Amino acid sequence: MDEEKMTCSFGCKEQVCIQTDKIYDSCRSKECIECMRVYLTETGQEIVDRAIDVKCRKAEVIWVFSDVEKMPFNSGYYTVDLNFFFRITLDVYTGISRPVMVEGVATFNKKVVLFGSEGSAKIFTSKFKEDSFDPQLWQKTNMPKAVVEVVDPVCLGAKLSDSHDNCCKFNDCDLDVCNIPDCVCRIFEDRFVNCHDNQKKVYISIGLFSIIKLERNVQLLIPAYDFCIPEKECITSSPDDPCEIFENVSFPVNEFFPPVKDCLNLAVNKECCGD
Repeated sequence: MDEEKMTCSFGCKEQVCIQTDKIYDSCRSKECIECMRVYLTETGQEIVDRAIDVKCRKAEVIWVFSDVEKMPFNSGYYTVDLNFFFRITLDVYTGISRPVMVEGVATFNKKVVLFGSEGSAKIFTSKFKEDSFDPQLWQKTNMPKAVVEVVDPVCLGAKLSDSHDNCCKFNDCDLDVCNIPDCVCRIFEDRFVNCHDNQKKVYISIGLFSIIKLERNVQLLIPAYDFCIPEKECITSSPDDPCEIFENVSFPVNEFFPPVKDCLNLAVNKECCGD
């Protein structure tokens, strides 16, 4: 290695080689997903069949399954197939009484193309196991891994449809509830029901923000300035003197005097501008 490349600058002490995940390509997505079917449990479906209206209270991301496949005739590019699973909380109105809260699951599929470079090395690692030989872990192909960052969606609307009204152009009964992964089903207390012609259906629209990345585990040469030694001492709590701990808690001024609109805008602008 050239001596010029090994020269440290800006006060670094040495250059070290680290093993880390490098992002080779990424993209961000802002999508409005309309007319997405909500699949209900047996109890929830009984309530919806008696409903006169429905509203979307909350949408949460349960899990995102990803699959990376190499694109033919495009060296270094990969398709990333994503399957989003959402837990949908609905307010179901069955009359003049208060709405009943019902939960269901919705799913959305997405495919993106990203650059992930190429690699053909086989990777072998060992994992410590107590009172046993260290098992050898290895992967046959050096494929990049997909990483998905997503925030909980924004509920934009909900629609109740009777058994003979299909508001969507596609077949919304393509999902067999038996194929819903166990890790998703375990979140709900009741089992899901398959589609039937005499059932009422619930469709929702949500706004989804996500970032998709392709990463590879690589070795990087970086400048090292010093070890990360914590400067703050740990504060141990004393169960015998709770008042002493309470004395160190600041008075929650904002809870009693919420900031006005101009102050909030000023704080946001300063944060965004890096002041």
